[in-house]
Amino acid sequence: MIMIKLFTRHPASVGESYFEHLCAAGGFTASLLLAAVACAVHALLPFLFERTASARIDALYNRMVANRARSA
Repeated sequence: MIMIKLFTRHPASVGESYFEHLCAAGGFTASLLLAAVACAVHALLPFLFERTASARIDALYNRMVANRARSA
């Protein structure tokens, strides 16, 4: 029973099941990985991906705030 709570306490606190939280966190992971790749390419070739990473982070922030407001 304690093990189950370790996996479900946080997702429940944000209004999600374990699998909903897994998918949401996985989506954030993929998006952040793409932003990191864009940053790395931009570091080498500054004329590429000038706003890609910051735009992706803005979108993720807005999605997280919207989800928080919806579950409140």
